[in-house]
Amino acid sequence: MKQKFTILFDLDGTLVDTAPDLMLAHNHVMRKFGYPTKSTEDIRNLVGKGAGALIGRSIWGQAKKEFSKVLDEKIKDEMIKEFVSFYGKNIVNESTLINGVKEFLKWCKNQNISMAVCTNKTEHLAIDLLKKIGIYDFFEYVSGHNTFEYCKPDPRHLLRTIEILNGNSRKSIMIGDSETDANAAKEAEIPMILLKYGYTEKRSEEIYHNHLIKDFIGIEKIISKYL
Repeated sequence: MKQKFTILFDLDGTLVDTAPDLMLAHNHVMRKFGYPTKSTEDIRNLVGKGAGALIGRSIWGQAKKEFSKVLDEKIKDEMIKEFVSFYGKNIVNESTLINGVKEFLKWCKNQNISMAVCTNKTEHLAIDLLKKIGIYDFFEYVSGHNTFEYCKPDPRHLLRTIEILNGNSRKSIMIGDSETDANAAKEAEIPMILLKYGYTEKRSEEIYHNHLIKDFIGIEKIISKYL
């Protein structure tokens, strides 16, 4: 039996533009704890490493000078819990599929390609989002930041997911939008398809990739070369 080809997908900024709903959750937490809010574009640059990093980079990263006195990890943990709680209840208010996603997923199914999501979102939130936005059934497996004892950019996040699918890293490809995805793919020695306008502060030419796309329209031509 011929081994199936495997495609791993990031979630936020790759399959779904989640920035609007992440912004609402983020700003809810910031207002509640007395910090300045951010725009959707700011949020797009903060997403990718999970809720803790989103809150952490907002306070301790870009706004580090303003909040140099905020060092209380207990408060940070409370903020993260509040973020996950609020976001979980408002996960698909304004989030939308990236252009061409559903058509591409249908094509992959017809090609008998195995598909999984590798995200740094909490697993239950990722599954809930995929179900509510209508694409969960395309995937054989969803691994979040808390599924294993490691997550992207650790390459084991990708490799373990491929193993669960009974796949082969030599017959796999990663599709993502940030250096978190790209660095994991590079270390796993898996080809990388990068979305051009991802949730990252870096320019696409600064991020490892084999192929660069703006959305999923026409991506079948790239994948066909690997089949």
